[in-house]
Amino acid sequence: MLHLTVLLLFLLSLTFPSTDASVFGGEPGFYGDDATGYGPVFEDQPVETIYPEESPEAKITMSCRARANPPATYQWRLNSQSIDLDGDNHYTLVGGDLVISNPIKNKHVGNYSCVATNDYGTVVSREAGVRFGYLDFFSSEEREAVHVKEGQGAVLLCAPPPHYPHELSFRWILNEFPIFITLDKRRFVSQTTGNLYISKVDLSDSGNYSCFVSSASIAKSVFSKFIPLVPLTERWKYPADIKVKFPDTYALVGQNVTMECFALGNPIPQIRWKKMNGELPSNHDVSMAGAHLHLYNVQYEDEGTYECEALNSKGKDWHRARVSVEAFPEWTESINSTEKDISSDYTMSCVASGKPKPHVQWLKNSYAYDKRDLRFSGLTFKDSGMYQCIAENRHGVIYANAELRVIACAPTFEHNPVKWRILGAKNGRVVIECKPKAAPKPSFSWSKGTELLFNSTRVLIWEDGSLEILNVTEADEGRYTCFAENNRGQANSTGSLSITEATKITLAPSNADVTVGENTHMQCAASHDSTLDITFVWTLDAHTIDIDREGSHYERNLNGGSSGELLIKNTQLKHSGRYTCTAQTPVDNVTASANLVVRGPPGSPGGVRVEEIRDKSVRLIWSRGTDNHSPISKYTIQCRDSFSQEDWRDATTSPPDVEGNAESATVVDLFPWTEYEFRVIATNTLGTGDPSSPSPKVTTLEAVPVVAPSDIGGGGTSRELTITWTPVQPQYYYGRNFGYIIAFKPRDGYEWRKVTVADPGAKHYVHKDSSILASTEFEVKVKAFNSKGEGPYSLMAVIYSAQDVPSKAPTSVGARALSATEAIVWWLPVTQHTVEGYQVRYWRKAEDSETSSQRVVLSSRENRTRLDNMRPDSHYLIEVKAYNAAGYGPPSQHLQIYTKKAPPSRPPKIISKKLKGTSVNIAWEHVEPLANESTIDGYKVLYRQASKSTGTLFNTGKRSIDLPMHKDGDYIVEVRAYSEGGDGAVAQIRISGNTSIKYQRNTFTKMYKAPF
Repeated sequence: MLHLTVLLLFLLSLTFPSTDASVFGGEPGFYGDDATGYGPVFEDQPVETIYPEESPEAKITMSCRARANPPATYQWRLNSQSIDLDGDNHYTLVGGDLVISNPIKNKHVGNYSCVATNDYGTVVSREAGVRFGYLDFFSSEEREAVHVKEGQGAVLLCAPPPHYPHELSFRWILNEFPIFITLDKRRFVSQTTGNLYISKVDLSDSGNYSCFVSSASIAKSVFSKFIPLVPLTERWKYPADIKVKFPDTYALVGQNVTMECFALGNPIPQIRWKKMNGELPSNHDVSMAGAHLHLYNVQYEDEGTYECEALNSKGKDWHRARVSVEAFPEWTESINSTEKDISSDYTMSCVASGKPKPHVQWLKNSYAYDKRDLRFSGLTFKDSGMYQCIAENRHGVIYANAELRVIACAPTFEHNPVKWRILGAKNGRVVIECKPKAAPKPSFSWSKGTELLFNSTRVLIWEDGSLEILNVTEADEGRYTCFAENNRGQANSTGSLSITEATKITLAPSNADVTVGENTHMQCAASHDSTLDITFVWTLDAHTIDIDREGSHYERNLNGGSSGELLIKNTQLKHSGRYTCTAQTPVDNVTASANLVVRGPPGSPGGVRVEEIRDKSVRLIWSRGTDNHSPISKYTIQCRDSFSQEDWRDATTSPPDVEGNAESATVVDLFPWTEYEFRVIATNTLGTGDPSSPSPKVTTLEAVPVVAPSDIGGGGTSRELTITWTPVQPQYYYGRNFGYIIAFKPRDGYEWRKVTVADPGAKHYVHKDSSILASTEFEVKVKAFNSKGEGPYSLMAVIYSAQDVPSKAPTSVGARALSATEAIVWWLPVTQHTVEGYQVRYWRKAEDSETSSQRVVLSSRENRTRLDNMRPDSHYLIEVKAYNAAGYGPPSQHLQIYTKKAPPSRPPKIISKKLKGTSVNIAWEHVEPLANESTIDGYKVLYRQASKSTGTLFNTGKRSIDLPMHKDGDYIVEVRAYSEGGDGAVAQIRISGNTSIKYQRNTFTKMYKAPF
């Protein structure tokens, strides 16, 4: 019987060569092994199109192109109805593209889709809308003027004309095109309504305004009739009033959202944004002086209620609205083109995420199935075709396309024969793969030579046809043949098995213990079959080490072909772990492992949280981090508060030193009612580790204020007493409802009058009382309060109520001219204690009016000053007045002086320069003054280094001078005439250290200064 089996196998191997295959009749070869075509796959699909009604190009092109073999044919649908290309001359098919010529709005608007078909099936493209875009002109009616008081807010309405699409951009023209207003914290243009908002109108805002509207989709802009804005000169202050309010908003995951908020008010309100019950997202940005809050790449966690707060010194306003985050459909499980054996089972599954949850629909060759999954039991050729999965919610539609091809063919090894040579290591395991193409799945059998193989303890034929042999020896060498058979035919393929020596580890790595920064090595060597190549691969905790990419820390020492020692340089904590050396040949591999311990600074503590919150202390708790094989010796606590977000500083603890075995500490010396974050840092003998993640933010409890306002002062005007102070910094508020208590009384009075100011930013208080006498001394003091109580008073200060103007004029006023442009004036001080300073006025008697006089203002401590910028040879009048907060006192008698004639306007002409040993002689011509210039008193010679502006000044009545000669460097000689009117124009020469002289005659601006 055994001989008969062997004979049959032998005959079979002769009858069916290794790549033979036969196909039984009855089904088309189209679905067999020789099928080379494929169904349509879209490469270009239609997109949303806006056609400008005024477009000069009278056509619309909707794109469609599919890759297919054989090539696809195309049809188009409008609103799910097939388009009759022959019955409408507006439509033309160019390739797969649909061209709409001379489009008509009421006929060609709608949703278009492309249908591509070939012998393998049909697919439908995504839908794309065609819409007509337009932007009408503004009404030609005149716009009414807007009258508004100076300091009030104003809103100029845009009222854009009818348009499509809805997205517009807005700017405003001021007086004439193309002058557009500049947007800042005072002026804002809403990109939702187009309205222009001015928070506080100034007189400079007067003008004619026009709303300029642009539609990027149709490349068109229009502008409105001008709106006159007329400010009225009446200035008041108004609290913040939000006029631009963002609505409840839906945002899609991954998109950007912009919220608008703008307020009117005087002073100009500040805009602040926050998210209720949380922090503003890290992906936010604020622009337009606070009026725009942008959220970029929105995620689900950004959902929530957002608040815009507008505030100024007169009040505040706020607005809240919700941002709800939803999502476009997205595939979490999709379909792919596949081939399946006839009669097999198969499930096509599509799963989509999105918010709201998408509805999933199936198409086969453009016909609908309303199922979530398609399950096939016993596939037939009729199940072949093009399948589409469509997921849709209110935000959009996505498509997934795949071709299912059902195939049937006899086994064939043409493309995947059994390997012709298989190697196996002695005493190892060998797997010989057998993977013919066949449909349906074939049955398998194996032979060695002419011996049929069966499953045993050493030999196993797998379900996929592979042959496994365990503990192989040289006796297992030989030729092995795989036989495959199904109901359509059979085939076989043969390979040869050879046995090699097994690979063995001869030197294994050893455990090591190092400190961060040190070097170490892991040994590894192996014996192997001499006919095979060997390589060594190292892994750390099962992750392969890339020696080339991580060369700064790893290096392989190759000591012959059988060694793969690993050098680890500058070890870091991340290099700790289990190292495995794998010695591998094309046939087998062996491994050996060892542990590396790297000691270093501790890891960061975890789970930092705050408990037992008090006004000036908290209790901090954390979990120990890794000590990295060196015990933790101490912990450092750091904190930062809401007033210094970027500044981490060491916190004070009780006790001061936190031991290494601690997992909690009390932090003291904190500010009450302040938001804090904390972090913990561990230290051991090898260094300090990384900080922990910050704790959740906490706010300390409230406490009574301890800091008083400073710089108490003030004064008065008519029937008023003004008290001023420097406000307390916010970190010293210590609680909510912070404000000030002002106490004041006449200096000789006994009862303090107290007033409460609830504004924490207030800097002054004005007490109005018509009975207050002028120049009455008051004692004042100020203290802070909050919801927990009152703090200490400031130091007492003395101020004066409304003052009378000084009643006396300065006396003994004297003056004299210093030059053509300068004079000096002096007087006896006014003895009244209410004098705060003096004003000196001077003007030319004949040429100037008294109202255009020049003025010098001085403090009460001064009683003389220099007058400058005067005209040469002119008759001036001078007066002096005392002043205080109430105004100016009577002027002194007018004093008359005459400025001197102007100095010479012409520079000296240098006529000679002679070397005399170690000196140089410079000579010049006499300067003759003009009739309107003052007489020459002499000459000034400035001798300086060329690189400096100062030097040695010589005065001489002669017309020459000897100057010392220097060996090195260049020197400048400047010569000018001077007179009682000041210094004249200058002549200049350069003297070099090598004794050469260069002429350089420059006439500078006249210098009307008093002589040196």
